[in-house]
Amino acid sequence: MPFQKVQPEKLSTSVIRQIELLILRGILRPGERLPSERELSDRLGVSRPSLREAIADLQDRGLLTARVGAGIFVADVLGGAFSPALTRLFAAHDEAVFDYISFRRDMEGLAAERAARLASDTDLKVIQAVFDKMEAAHPKRNPADEARLDADFHLAIIEASHNVIMLHMMRSMYQLLREGVFYNRSIMFKQRTTRSDLLEQHRAINAALQARDASGARSAVETHLTYVETSLNDYLKAQKNEVVARQRFEHEQSR
Repeated sequence: MPFQKVQPEKLSTSVIRQIELLILRGILRPGERLPSERELSDRLGVSRPSLREAIADLQDRGLLTARVGAGIFVADVLGGAFSPALTRLFAAHDEAVFDYISFRRDMEGLAAERAARLASDTDLKVIQAVFDKMEAAHPKRNPADEARLDADFHLAIIEASHNVIMLHMMRSMYQLLREGVFYNRSIMFKQRTTRSDLLEQHRAINAALQARDASGARSAVETHLTYVETSLNDYLKAQKNEVVARQRFEHEQSR
């Protein structure tokens, strides 16, 4: 018969499994500090020796890291999806920027559809809370704050999709996402109507999610990112047209 005796599990193994799952599910994030040894052992209901054994194992496997005098932290298990040099290369060429927006539209549209179906009520409260912050920040006209909240809003949707592969892949691209959002916002920031349009698009995304309208949420995300793509394209065309116009003007002046 294919049965074996059940072996009792060590306390340290239970601790390891719990911390592993918290990291896998994106609840414990890279760079996040764990509670003190005393507090963590109390929360987990295990002895300090068992906790130390578990922490040592997780450190050996590169999931946790110790900082002298600071404590135990979740390791940067994600790293960067792209090297700084490649990120700068992307930013320097329009082709990469538009491909990036297209990639976001595909991935985040899927994430929004999944979130509308699979998100818990608490997930939706998180998304609502971030949107409320976006509304509050809108009158202040601070592009850095708006960009950060924009990225947080989209990442909250990805988290609510409950796909750990998608979560970690997009988290690993967070820096690129943040810079991409900031780049788009910096351009659109000059136009009040565009900023208002962006807020309304995020409102539509949030409303569809809160209503658990999967197709509506996906459509709202795709509409939003298509708008970003079009606005960016129009801006770049206007820049090129201005260069040509100045050349014509300088030539006319010299005649």
